[in-house]
Amino acid sequence: RDLPPAGGFAPIKYKRNLPTKGPGGALIFGTVAAICTFGFWRVGQGNLEKRQREKAWSRIHLVPLLLAESDRDVYRREQAALAREKEIMKDVPGWEASPIPP
Repeated sequence: RDLPPAGGFAPIKYKRNLPTKGPGGALIFGTVAAICTFGFWRVGQGNLEKRQREKAWSRIHLVPLLLAESDRDVYRREQAALAREKEIMKDVPGWEASPIPP
């Protein structure tokens, strides 16, 4: 009565049999890499936009200075031309050096 059956008892299944839950390691790594790549790309695009905006604003703010410098240069050249004309024509009687019209 207390003996095992003929051929012995069936083996006991003691090994854990859990199904895989969630994504695998490669998928997680790929997703993180893609998100990081996208983030770096967006930061780079933002830096490019900021640089272009800064360049445009600096040009806008430099226009009055460049115009003033150009005006000073034109005035200096006109005065030099007038002085040259006076020097060249000083021996001609009745010659009046005429300023260049604006």
